[in-house]
Amino acid sequence: MTIQGKWRITEMERWDREAIELMGPAFIRFDGSRGDFRFIAVEGEMDCSFTVRNGRPRVAFTWIGNDECDEASGRGWAQLQSDGSLRGRIYIYDSDDSAFKAVPFAPTSASAAPTSPVRRRASPITTAGRNRSRSGT
Repeated sequence: MTIQGKWRITEMERWDREAIELMGPAFIRFDGSRGDFRFIAVEGEMDCSFTVRNGRPRVAFTWIGNDECDEASGRGWAQLQSDGSLRGRIYIYDSDDSAFKAVPFAPTSASAAPTSPVRRRASPITTAGRNRSRSGT
């Protein structure tokens, strides 16, 4: 089994299920060496490094994003467990950290988290060029 793909965060050490799903189903997603996640009002984009530890796939990551609309960043890790779940820890620099458990994401309703590809931040040059071409100047 691989860590790649979308996982639903079902448990966190510091917060209950209702809190972690404040903005919809909590998730963590790995797409190549990138990824993203959301829980409570924390959203982040990740830069990931995959390894194997004790015979199990493992990922370490740094992230940048926001926490209640304030810029935030941190680091984390996760490792595949023998039961097929993913367990790890997410750290928010100068703030909280929490262990988490996730299971493969299987959306079953319209309230499921979005399945769009990992968002990439556009550079100011790219954004300016797109705006110029749309306005016809």
